[in-house]
Amino acid sequence: MEEQDKFSLLIVDDEKMNLMVLNRILSAEYNIFTAKSGLEALVRLERVTPDLMLMDILMPGMSGFEVIKKLKASPFTSEIPVIFITGLNSVESEEKGLEMGAVDYITKPFKNTLVRMRVKTHIQMLKNLRTIEKIGLLDPLTEVPNRRNFDKRMEVEFKRAKRDGRRVSFLMIDIDYFKRYNDTYGHLQGDVLLKEVAQLIAAEAKRPADMTVRLGGEEFGVLLPDTSLEAALVVAERARTSIESAVVPVVDTGKGSSVTVSIGVSSILPNQESTSNQLIGLADKCLYEAKNSGRNRIKSSPVN
Repeated sequence: MEEQDKFSLLIVDDEKMNLMVLNRILSAEYNIFTAKSGLEALVRLERVTPDLMLMDILMPGMSGFEVIKKLKASPFTSEIPVIFITGLNSVESEEKGLEMGAVDYITKPFKNTLVRMRVKTHIQMLKNLRTIEKIGLLDPLTEVPNRRNFDKRMEVEFKRAKRDGRRVSFLMIDIDYFKRYNDTYGHLQGDVLLKEVAQLIAAEAKRPADMTVRLGGEEFGVLLPDTSLEAALVVAERARTSIESAVVPVVDTGKGSSVTVSIGVSSILPNQESTSNQLIGLADKCLYEAKNSGRNRIKSSPVN
């Protein structure tokens, strides 16, 4: 298996021997990261996001219980599953860990087969959940993220922008005269157009952090983290001109069709009182202005 295809594990234990043993047992199947304390684990998590954590309970300075409490309190780490590794043989300790959000326990001394099977079980569960989430978070027609997916991502990116003092920008895009297009060519062709427009927008918002989303009907959005208003306007203009110049084949006729879009652009450097609804609401207002001033154009405004 290629390195990039492997799932990743973060193993946290203050005993070097335990780290070496678990690394030997698991490194053939997984990418392994290690930390020798709870604090070091939290620092690690600022740079990497493992698929699964194996963490000792009894560690100096910060126990595994204290670490998992911090993990579950953060939107950036709350979804990382944690298996506690422990020498404790206590029902009370196991219950406490599970109540705090751990998914399983592995006891010391380690049995190779048991460790592999426990980890494999939870990685398989993670694969299944991600498949289900992917299906549930994509718009089935256009295959770009849906509104539910966008709402979750916006919450995370907005909190990140507040924390890091970075600007967030947003594009709201609406296909001009879409009802007329449907009436002219039929709903099947309308679906073809929606898929084409979605892909053209996504091709212009191409950084890993950018997110093109179908908000509903003929309306799309583009979330642009760490992006100035000026840079967002460049993305918007590229999307507008790309769509305007595209020729969309008409089903079963061999003919071509075309459309234009109107775009509202907003940008915010959030403070503690700022909300993502401000960003979205202003983009919606700008889109309305673009529509009312003749369509096939961009209107913009910063929140601050």
